[in-house]
Amino acid sequence: MDPALVEVIRGGMVHTCEEMGIALRRSAYSPNIKERLDFSCCVFDAEARLVAQAEHIPVHLGSMPFAVTNGLRAFGRELGPGDMLVFNDPYISGTHLPDITLVSPVFYEGDRVGYVANKAHHSDVGGSTPGSLNPFSTTLEEEGIVMPPRLMVSRGELRKTVIDEICSQVWGPEMRRGDLMAQLAANHVGSERMSELVGQHGAIKVTMAGVETMTMSEARMRSAIRSMPEGTFEGEDVIEFGDDLYTIRLAVTVEGDSMTFDYEGTDTQMSGAMNAPLGVTISGVFFSLLSMMDPGIQMNQGCFEPVEVRVPEGSILNPVRPAAVAGGNVETSQRNVDVIFSIMGRMMPERAMAQGQGTMNNVCVGGFHGGESWAFYETIGGGQGATRGLDGADGVQVNMTNTMNTPMESMEATYPVRFRRYVLVPDSCGPGQWRGGCGIERSWELLADEATLTLMMGRSKFPPRGIEGGRDGSRSLAYVVRDDLRIQLASKTVFSMKKGDVLVVKTPGGGGYGDPRERDEEARLNDIRQGLVSCESAIEDYGIDLEHDPQT
Repeated sequence: MDPALVEVIRGGMVHTCEEMGIALRRSAYSPNIKERLDFSCCVFDAEARLVAQAEHIPVHLGSMPFAVTNGLRAFGRELGPGDMLVFNDPYISGTHLPDITLVSPVFYEGDRVGYVANKAHHSDVGGSTPGSLNPFSTTLEEEGIVMPPRLMVSRGELRKTVIDEICSQVWGPEMRRGDLMAQLAANHVGSERMSELVGQHGAIKVTMAGVETMTMSEARMRSAIRSMPEGTFEGEDVIEFGDDLYTIRLAVTVEGDSMTFDYEGTDTQMSGAMNAPLGVTISGVFFSLLSMMDPGIQMNQGCFEPVEVRVPEGSILNPVRPAAVAGGNVETSQRNVDVIFSIMGRMMPERAMAQGQGTMNNVCVGGFHGGESWAFYETIGGGQGATRGLDGADGVQVNMTNTMNTPMESMEATYPVRFRRYVLVPDSCGPGQWRGGCGIERSWELLADEATLTLMMGRSKFPPRGIEGGRDGSRSLAYVVRDDLRIQLASKTVFSMKKGDVLVVKTPGGGGYGDPRERDEEARLNDIRQGLVSCESAIEDYGIDLEHDPQT
């Protein structure tokens, strides 16, 4: 095909995904979706191969091919015009129960020409705690509603009983209903745009353009792999769960233009919610590859061909049903990427990066207020790791999520909370020639009579590591202030809050890169002026002599 036409069609498919996301965001009810943008949208060809995606949530996008392939297979029969599947079973969809996936076939003049799909994180899907992220769940059924693939729309008719069944078992049912309808609208938009694209260029050319795009991505991936040193490189890191540590072990082998990721030796699945479904593990592999090797590679089915991922069944990265998995999507996924980045940093030292916060700092809270049930969920940013020549970003989500900040005004208008503080934490950044990013302090007061709080955080025991002489970032910290009494919270906990309680969360900072005493003088002074580094830290870590430095 004419390369220009291939690029036009590819751009049309990517824009379809972007427009699906816009429709979903503008139609959603919950701040988690309309403000934090916790959703992802993709386009697949008629063979259910991923051909295009928007730049949404990494942990969603890498698992979407897993979800669509398994979802169609599990449904067991062909989807017709006007049909739409809904499901959230993690052993089919690849993530966790709050991520509800909708899949629609796209038909043009009676022929199926592809599929569109979106996945969105709902603030509650039932289970033992509001927010559906209880870290102490032991089975999938304790975590909420488990939906195998079923028709939410059949031949264009909405099956209201399916939505009613979902909403009857959750906190904040009307918000869940609104978000489901927003997902439905997004798939309608995707189907219309793909039909228009096929109508403009023809089904054969659209299909061929998809194949050409996948072929190009495979070729670029193989070229990037060939530029890497051959051999086997190993690494490991741990997941904190109470007093226990669970180890992820990985060996990465490069041979010619192919790579193998072998997780042999990774600890077996736990009796807790930190297990990560296989789709989450695969997402981490491809996010890391595209980030470290060639970010210009278009993410589609072609990227997968040169890479083999081996994960022992029954491990924390490939658990066996009915193991609980709520935290694997948000926490274990981050540690997996930390391991991969550390290995690839040794393979490509010029691209090595200190560790970022390595957690999503999940906060769930809910209960009853004003005669109605409510639940909200958010993740909180932290520090990014520094790289050679570049400081880590302050107060951002890192690695497997790129969700936005939830505006305080939106949360206060929607839920019974009042914010007290939202700032960057001084001295949380790992000192270095290039410093890590600062963590965040975020606190709010509960206005309802009572509520159940769930925290799921990481890096409370082992801070994000600096490299090449850079120092570590700060660790996570959370506590509740009640009547001037400070109640320390574990990094993974369920806690009963009362009216007037103030939750304080401090997120980790990123690790530094290089000897702090080699940091540029003006950069050091700017850190002090902006309140990111204290004078004490400037003296101790950076070697600034305040007595003989009038400017400081």
